Amino acid sequence: MEPEKIEELDVLMIFKKFGAVITDGHFQYTSGKHGTAYVNKDAIYPHTREVSFLCRMLAEKFAGLDINVMVGPEKSGIILSQWIAHHLTEILGREVLSVYAEKKGNGFAIMRGYDKIVAGRNVLIAEDVLNTYGTVGRVVEAVRSSHGYVLGIGALCDRSNPEARVYIPSLPRIVALMAISLMALSKEECLRAGPCSKGIPINTDLGKGKELLVEKVRA
Repeated sequence: MEPEKIEELDVLMIFKKFGAVITDGHFQYTSGKHGTAYVNKDAIYPHTREVSFLCRMLAEKFAGLDINVMVGPEKSGIILSQWIAHHLTEILGREVLSVYAEKKGNGFAIMRGYDKIVAGRNVLIAEDVLNTYGTVGRVVEAVRSSHGYVLGIGALCDRSNPEARVYIPSLPRIVALMAISLMALSKEECLRAGPCSKGIPINTDLGKGKELLVEKVRA
């Protein structure tokens, strides 16, 4: 078996170990679409040994690039950014810094003086799960607005469609440790042939089901 496939199986085992891959539910995603599966990356973060292991794998994937700064979107991206920077520092034998991008309006911005750290430096962006590439695309824009140079994006899991990558202009190198194909149905499709048609309630603990419940209560 190819080394890449072995690595992907290792990552999948970690996700499954902590119940981070759910395949028999009814979820509403950030895009508004529905599906039967969900990647609950938050289940992994309390386990620092496994998080460190995953981030070491990502750091090794980008060790050949001249990375100076890690940037992660708040919130979970901050954790990944810190760990990857830690491992890159060990691998490269020089300090790799870690900062984060904060939500601002409909996008992200690099604030708290971190924009000065990013300016003129080579940046690697850390993300947990790639869905529509909307978040990382806005972080790429924030880094470029701060005059940083995005050399790549490192993610734990890619569950997007290939078409989603067009949302990132001047696409940098993208590496995900694991790829999962999840069915995503429009609300109309779900009502016709998905879990909605079977009367299965939307999960209100994971995904965007909680927000949907709040909207119904307000209505």
